[in-house]
Amino acid sequence: MLVRSGVARLLTDAHVDVVGEAADADELLMRVALDRPDVALVDIRMPPTHTDEGLRAAQQIRALYPTTSVVLLSQYLEPRYAQRLLADQPGGLGYLLKERVSDIAVLVDAMRRVTEGECVIDPTIITRLMRRRRRRASPLETLSHREREILALVAEGRSNAGVARALGISERTVEASCAQVFRKLGLEPDPDLNRRVLAVLTLLNG
Repeated sequence: MLVRSGVARLLTDAHVDVVGEAADADELLMRVALDRPDVALVDIRMPPTHTDEGLRAAQQIRALYPTTSVVLLSQYLEPRYAQRLLADQPGGLGYLLKERVSDIAVLVDAMRRVTEGECVIDPTIITRLMRRRRRRASPLETLSHREREILALVAEGRSNAGVARALGISERTVEASCAQVFRKLGLEPDPDLNRRVLAVLTLLNG
């Protein structure tokens, strides 16, 4: 309760309109149904069992209230939860470690990005995913070192400008590299699809 109230206060101080708080998954689903917030900030481990109630609630929110984005918070590094969450509908979803809450600007930025249809994944999870051994047939193996760096930063929810600043390159170079990444991953331009989100999903499933 103290952590929940503390985060709510930090968000309020950052000029985020907090419409309610919930102590468990049932209350969370009720509040979302009543208030239809832009974003639900959800702890993966909620009462009564403190296992994956928050994850299951997040999946229900996305299925029942598609206009409400979700950012999940986890105390532990659990990439499989990110994979489960993003498997079917990656846009409008985020997965961050709770330690990120200490930097409220990072949290608010993640919340803003998911409302814009992006997906945001904690940098620690991205690092682990990038280091894991992959199937030989994975298209991710065709990416150059720089392209993998760019994909990792995109997966963290960074814009082209943010990627450019992180790597010390121009936005035009980032745009060209993203286009190359999309081509190598077989993601053709489509007005109905967000290729950045699909590229992140490829990384998660790779």
